[in-house]
Amino acid sequence: MNAELLRVAVVGPGGWGRQHTRVFSQRPDTELCAVVGRDPARTAAEANRLGANAYTEVGQMLDTEKPDLVTVSLPNEHHFEPTMRLLESGVPLLVEKPLVFDIGEADALLARAEEHNTFFAIHFNHRYAEPVLRTRRAIGDGSLGDPVFATWRFGGEPNRGDSPHKNIIETQCHAFDMLEYLLGPITSVMAQMTNKTYGDWSTVALALEFGGGAVGTVLGSYDSSYAYPGTQQLEVNGTAGRAIALDTVQSFQLSRAGVEDTVVWQAGYFNDAARSFHNTVDRYVDDMLRALRAGGPPPVPATAGRRALMIAHAAIDSHQSGRRVPVGTQDAPATPKPSG
Repeated sequence: MNAELLRVAVVGPGGWGRQHTRVFSQRPDTELCAVVGRDPARTAAEANRLGANAYTEVGQMLDTEKPDLVTVSLPNEHHFEPTMRLLESGVPLLVEKPLVFDIGEADALLARAEEHNTFFAIHFNHRYAEPVLRTRRAIGDGSLGDPVFATWRFGGEPNRGDSPHKNIIETQCHAFDMLEYLLGPITSVMAQMTNKTYGDWSTVALALEFGGGAVGTVLGSYDSSYAYPGTQQLEVNGTAGRAIALDTVQSFQLSRAGVEDTVVWQAGYFNDAARSFHNTVDRYVDDMLRALRAGGPPPVPATAGRRALMIAHAAIDSHQSGRRVPVGTQDAPATPKPSG
């Protein structure tokens, strides 16, 4: 596979799926061979635009195209059946977040992937933003000292669906994945939620405990706007310094305890790629394809999707019970150890 042009099919070429078709149709080492959609006319039009073949049935596409990789970007609450169908074929797979909404369905998907030893990746692209990578390096090289607390705030317009907990499962999964990527396992959660605007639990406020002794907060909302400046902010505060990542790709700030000067990174005039949120998809795919070609595990395995779902359900349990809920350690990352 190292020297081959990889044939890639995209299931769900509309909406965010257009980022998938964009990447795989433009890379010199991949060929977008097929798109699979539900509406024949729209799917045919999109396939024609991309120079790919159009299908409305996954099985027919697999039999005809025999792709080297399939990516899935479907409406959030309709991931399970097509993902299971693809896992049964054994084809390497990249799926959008959330993995699913139900823990039992997540376990069934992961069991099937393990049975076939399938390359099964999930798309947590926030990890690949430059400010996030710099925050992780600052933790790893000891610039922050021992992390003490972290905060995550992320709010935009509603993305309504069948689940009253869509915000915490579909959107704030990025929060759970990011905070554990940086600080290690979340071990307990306590939640407050409100449904005052349109009946679903559209804004959540969470208190978190990490296995390494740090604490954290998450404020996630569908009652805000992506047009607001600073709609997303990540802060990690340690005994020696503080890191802030603003709007995922906008800027990185590093402050030292007791020092009034702050070091700020922002993308330079010609560095369009680093300031583009969509380019985090390209960075993720670079990493993922290296792993696939090398025969290794995905850089962000689907188990990370189950882990985020597990934390979301602990938060839902906390809100319903009014108590702090422990989070198990299954699939949890290790607590980072600063080198300095």
